[in-house]
Amino acid sequence: MLEVIPVSAFHDNYIWLIRPGDSSKVAIVDPGDAGPVLVALADAGLSPGAILITHHHGDHVGGVRQLLDHYQVPVYGPARESIPGRTHALKGGDSIELPDLGLSFRILDVPGHTAGHIAYYGHGCLFIGDTLFMSGCGRLFEGTARQMYDSLQKLLALPDDTRIFCAHEYTQANLRFAHAVEPDNAAITERMASSEALRQQNHPTVPGTLAVERETNPFLRADQATVAAAAEKFAGHALHNPVEVFAAIRSWKDGF
Repeated sequence: MLEVIPVSAFHDNYIWLIRPGDSSKVAIVDPGDAGPVLVALADAGLSPGAILITHHHGDHVGGVRQLLDHYQVPVYGPARESIPGRTHALKGGDSIELPDLGLSFRILDVPGHTAGHIAYYGHGCLFIGDTLFMSGCGRLFEGTARQMYDSLQKLLALPDDTRIFCAHEYTQANLRFAHAVEPDNAAITERMASSEALRQQNHPTVPGTLAVERETNPFLRADQATVAAAAEKFAGHALHNPVEVFAAIRSWKDGF
């Protein structure tokens, strides 16, 4: 069983430390800021064995070089993006083994937020960066709606009990939008209450499970009649397939 430790950074980022069992070594996911990572490592008596990067945005890679000044470890990242200090370029279908940590991950190509975004799936966990959020998905900065929709379909093929570790605490805002799309969805209403309770205690709302996302994430529900009807009302015209529905609700969310 993995222990996955959240390290808060910036306003709402999570940097993840993946610790297998009682190991003193961890894999660091998307260290946008080295400072809080170095503090967390020192406080827990841990050291890094690898750095895993999902995409090139500064709030995900900004701390890599400073960490490498302290620790000489391999840096894994997407082959199609420029990643500082990268030693291993990855693409969908690749697998990685981290023998010092006893970890292995399958790589998924999940473009949409960025052109070369990847995800790491293993041990029942998905480290997804900014492609999928709790009840939301990333903005389309470099990709198309079709690309992001297809990326999300790959995630929907994973087991329901997959634990999803995204990189931002956006859940409450995402749920307000999800409720606007599906106001009669009881699962969304329940999740709004549970997420509010967690945040009042300053606890993360991440991770979540894919099973819960299927019920409460409108971007994974573009094939549902309720979501399609709401998207058509927003768009003001008929939408002919789930990709068009997805594109409409992504546009709606951008201005929500």
